[in-house]
Amino acid sequence: MPELPEVETVRRGLTPAMEGQVIARADVNRPDLRWPFPDRMAERLTGQTVLRLRRRSKYVLADLSSGETLLIHLGMSGRMTVSGDPLGQFAHTHPAAEKHDHVVFHMGNGARVTFNDPRRFGAMDLMETAQEGTHKLLKVLGPEPLGNDFNDSHLIKAFETKNSPVKSALLDQRIVSGLGNIYVCEALFRAKISPVRKAKNISKARVASLVPIVRNVLTDAIEAGGSSLKDFRQADGELGYFQHSFDVYGRENAPCKTPNCTHTVQRIVQSGRSSFYCASCQT
Repeated sequence: MPELPEVETVRRGLTPAMEGQVIARADVNRPDLRWPFPDRMAERLTGQTVLRLRRRSKYVLADLSSGETLLIHLGMSGRMTVSGDPLGQFAHTHPAAEKHDHVVFHMGNGARVTFNDPRRFGAMDLMETAQEGTHKLLKVLGPEPLGNDFNDSHLIKAFETKNSPVKSALLDQRIVSGLGNIYVCEALFRAKISPVRKAKNISKARVASLVPIVRNVLTDAIEAGGSSLKDFRQADGELGYFQHSFDVYGRENAPCKTPNCTHTVQRIVQSGRSSFYCASCQT
């Protein structure tokens, strides 16, 4: 499932084609994805100007001139691709429609934005922009890891009584939003913290060190266009490249990248998810 860097990469790719532009027509080609689409979704989108594209955690948010916001979640296999942009940011002409093109935005500038999702675990919803904080998917989210509210004092307080492994704590969206399995594994390796260590038993200094490390991992991944492991594509259809820079994720039995370390990367399962780490370097 796309994590924060992939969603941010998609948001940035969509911005030239959508932000400030009118949705001349919205085609909604099925009644639902993971959940039913909101009532009259195509009608409510058509004719609206996209005032701003934002990201909250793993969601793309499009603020509309109607006073509503379109929430988009890519799910497991969802892609949003742009074609036919007359300003030249995208070289692709409009491709033929595909079986899993579930929602298509025909923009007033000639661009076409297509949401394709073979597995249909994605989601879209419409909400009043002013009531965003009460939406069921957003109200439970913790601070953004790239924002000011994610800081030393917040993370230290969150970990003080957390009896779960640090890996699980960082995946808790109430503590910090947008982090997923890949980037937690990578951040813990850079911090030299074992994923099995209980969060409450980590010193305050080491917890504080996680804040800039998490930010740096995410920033590096965004600059690389995210990670493409299976389905993820950028808005122009290109792959992300951060997977070529993984220190531990997916590198089971490969040599640890720490200089002079002679151990290999291990894989364990925590709460049904694979954790990759170096048992020698990460304590």
